[in-house]
Amino acid sequence: MTFTTFGADSTAMDVIAGHDLSGKEAVVTGGASGLGLETARALAAAGARVVLAARNPGAGEAAAARLRAETGGEVVFRPLDLGSLASVTGWARRHVETGRPLHLLVANAGIMATPLTRTADGFESQFGVNHLGHFAFTAGLLPALRAAGGARVVVLSSRAHRRGDVDLDDPNYERGPYDPWQAYGRSKTANALFAVGLTARHAAEGITANAVMPGAIMTGLQRHIPRQELADMGWSGVFDPRGWKTPEQGAATSVWAAVAPELDGVGGRYLENCAIGTPWTGPGDPPTGHYLPYALDPGTADRLWALSERLT
Repeated sequence: MTFTTFGADSTAMDVIAGHDLSGKEAVVTGGASGLGLETARALAAAGARVVLAARNPGAGEAAAARLRAETGGEVVFRPLDLGSLASVTGWARRHVETGRPLHLLVANAGIMATPLTRTADGFESQFGVNHLGHFAFTAGLLPALRAAGGARVVVLSSRAHRRGDVDLDDPNYERGPYDPWQAYGRSKTANALFAVGLTARHAAEGITANAVMPGAIMTGLQRHIPRQELADMGWSGVFDPRGWKTPEQGAATSVWAAVAPELDGVGGRYLENCAIGTPWTGPGDPPTGHYLPYALDPGTADRLWALSERLT
């Protein structure tokens, strides 16, 4: 693992200190709450114009107003449903039509361990929202990302990628039995592979992408998980230091991915605790700061890219 001056205990505001993002445009999906809200707060505090993209208009408008009051920055909300390709492509088209270059795109929104449901377009919901929605969203925003003359895409992955490689033959559980945690893991592997594929195709245009493992944080993401299962994972009902982070700490690596000078021109990496991760080939689960090699495999990234283009 490549270490930096920041680590597991750093917060998003620690990382953003000293950075000036005046004149920069940032879009944060899921920016109305949790990690997205803390990421947006840090970017706005540094002077970026931040667009919150989330499903709930009431929560989104309230979050934008709160961040404007707290940071003095320009923060706006536009509703986005990542489970609808019509919503995703329409949002991206309208943004491109504004002519605003897009310097930072944080693909933060997601769902976790849900019962088997399907998106408006028939995709298994975790694969559809976490990966395909962001894939189509980013594709639609490419003209704005190119116009920035140097743009970063931050894709929220997870240590849960170890629960499963992508299944390119049955990505939507149309034939195999559904398991909510396996489906989540596959979607998080897809997120990491998307960062690899995007960088491979667009780094020459100044667009790079990295995958982020934010850590274990209690947010609305856990709403589908039974309380006893959370307790078995080490959650006591209040914040404690046993491997869990606060949302402010969880957003730190996303912000580091967005602004760290050592990541200029660097993409297709897996980041954790404000550092570049290392592949794990040993027995057992990968320890902190490591990832399973299939999560960044270029060949799988290419095949997933082709599948995602067909599906979207």
